[in-house]
Amino acid sequence: MTLSIMLACAGGFSTSMLVERMKDAAKERGMEVNIDATAEGKVDKLIQNIDILLLGPQVGYMEESFKKKYSGHPVAIATIPSMDYGMMNGKKVLADALNLLN
Repeated sequence: MTLSIMLACAGGFSTSMLVERMKDAAKERGMEVNIDATAEGKVDKLIQNIDILLLGPQVGYMEESFKKKYSGHPVAIATIPSMDYGMMNGKKVLADALNLLN
């Protein structure tokens, strides 16, 4: 089974560069992982197929409500640290995401 990571932000656009950097980091690790981005309003339609949901800092205030809303789903949810997001640090964001599963 391939791991699925979804990044959610206000519109789903600002995370696209970070997604590409995370895909590069996964490839360097020899990992097969699906990483994509969406708008936070579309998560409901996608939650069934997500293992890890990462929120962009601009929607990080929604983390607790997402955790409550999706408590019945086996999904790890966290907010991407502002510094890592701003630096587009795909390696660090991927490592942090994988640590959520431990």
